[in-house]
Amino acid sequence: MVIAIVGPTCVGKTKMSVELAKIFNGEVINADSTQVFKDLNIATAKITEEEKEGIVHHLFDIKNIDEDYTVFDYQRDTRALIDDIISRGKTPILCGGTGLYVKAALYDYEFKEENNKGDYSKYSNDELYEILLNIDPNTTIHKNNRKRVERAIDCFNQNGFVPSSKKSDKLLYDTLFIGLTTDRDYLYERINYRVDVMVNNGLIEEAKWVYETNVRTKAIMTPIGYKELFPYFEGKSSLEECLDLIKRNSRRYAKRQYTWFNNQMDVKWFDVDFNNFNNTVNNVYNYIKKCR
Repeated sequence: MVIAIVGPTCVGKTKMSVELAKIFNGEVINADSTQVFKDLNIATAKITEEEKEGIVHHLFDIKNIDEDYTVFDYQRDTRALIDDIISRGKTPILCGGTGLYVKAALYDYEFKEENNKGDYSKYSNDELYEILLNIDPNTTIHKNNRKRVERAIDCFNQNGFVPSSKKSDKLLYDTLFIGLTTDRDYLYERINYRVDVMVNNGLIEEAKWVYETNVRTKAIMTPIGYKELFPYFEGKSSLEECLDLIKRNSRRYAKRQYTWFNNQMDVKWFDVDFNNFNNTVNNVYNYIKKCR
């Protein structure tokens, strides 16, 4: 059996994955598209060695920031890991908030290797969106989410379909989807507070190092927490304005994550008891034990 721990940012997925790995003799597989890259630690809320508590973790820090790592790559690597972990009598535990990664790994999706990224620089957002609508009239992607629009067009050009038209409900593995959730307003408070903690832990210094590398790959421009600070380093915005933008974008991202997981997967949701996280662990444990 595969256990997949999903949910919005800042809800306790990392801690839950470690606790379940200790209980079910598991190994954790990263399902966060930003945490595969080296040196991006604070803004991505990457698990520390201390937090791992000796549990084996896979697909963290496997790429440099000037390298690419596609959904095709993730699907290939994760399926190989799942098969290997199961063959050793252990439990694969996927943990992360990148819904497409989780879906690609566990469901009957077929991706071709993404060798050719289209150049859409000459198109405005409206023009690019018109191209997508011609391909996929039922798309749910917002026209201003340029990265997703471009990705969908690339997917069609290389694979012959766009993600929204190639949905599959066929699971390749016996999987339990564990979703962690909490009151929306409280989650937003936690997100705001975590950004403040990140600043105290060195977020500004990490983002400044990223800025000075002049690397602007997907690894840098996708995570929330780096690009938002670039205007501060360039003297165009105040630090407070940039940090507010990080908080706002993080809250919006959490909302999109809820929408994705609710629409794409059969998730069993658990309200997190932040005052006594063990209560939540026990509730999840009892559910998994009943389903095994």
